Order: sequence, then structure tokens, then C-alpha cells
Amino acid sequence: MSFFKKIVFLLCVFLVAKGIAQTEETIVWRPNLKLNWSNFKDKAPINNRAAAITASGITYKYTTYFDKKKGNRFTYEVVALFYPNKSWYKPELCTDITLSHEQLHFDIAEIYARKMRLSLSKIKPSKHTRNQVKDIYTAINKELNAYQDLYDSETNYSRDIEKQLLWQTKVKKQLQLK
Repeated sequence: MSFFKKIVFLLCVFLVAKGIAQTEETIVWRPNLKLNWSNFKDKAPINNRAAAITASGITYKYTTYFDKKKGNRFTYEVVALFYPNKSWYKPELCTDITLSHEQLHFDIAEIYARKMRLSLSKIKPSKHTRNQVKDIYTAINKELNAYQDLYDSETNYSRDIEKQLLWQTKVKKQLQLK
């Protein structure tokens, strides 16, 4: 396949992927953004004992290219996202404390988005960049999931109010760091 055909093919794949990715409603994490129950749009399953579920995570995109003056270049973007149509709550079981618990799940996703940005900032572009990015994303997601599980465990899913308040302070401090 010629170089031109490869570029056209990759451009088509990118445009199709971009179109698919944009069909799902998301909320990008921002400082001072607070979720409210109207953001949780999925229907709560009857057989699930949880009071609420926050679907959140991190996503990324990157580009590598050659610049005649600067050589190989690498740019990236990493964001923490909340997925309203995959998040739900049971109004009869939820309180303001439950909502603050769910907010922290989203905030924790941002902590790990920052960790991924830091890791990506250390990459020197090469023929191995794709695998490096993939490996970093896999490792960060594993850490993120473990931290989310630890948070739920230590707070007993927001039922231990004292621990919930400790986690709120802990996460707030982590988010103040760049």
C-alpha cells in the first residue's frame, strides 16, 4: 500500500472512530463541577443491591509525527469522563452523602487521568510509542480500578460516614496537586 493510501486509510479509520465515540453522552471532569442526580440517567436494575453506580473512567488520544525542525513529536490528551447513560441511582436509598460518594468516584478518575498525563509526558517518541501508550493506559486503569475498590471498601460504599469524610479530604488534597 502506498504512503498516500495509508494516510487516507488512517484518516478514514480516525473519522469513523471519532463518529462512533461521539455518539455516547459524556461529561468531562472539571474543577468545581459537581454531579447531581439528574446526571444519572440509566434505569436502576431491580436485582442490584447498590444504591447508585457511577460509570466513569479515563480516555485518551495521541498523535506522533515528524517535524523537520524538531524531529519526532508526540502530543496527547487524557480526560476523565462520566457516562450519564451508564450511571444510575435509586432515589429511595440515596442521600446527599451517597451523591458525594459518587462524585468522589468521578474525582478519583481525574486523579488517574493526571497520573497518565504525567507518564505520557515522559515518553520519547519512537517506533515503540504505540505500545508504550497502550501499556501505560493498561497499568493506569488497573491502578484506578484497585483504588476505586479500596475507596468503596474503606467507606463501606458511603455507609461509614467518618471514613467517607476522610476520603473526601484525601481526594481533595490529591486534586490540588498538579
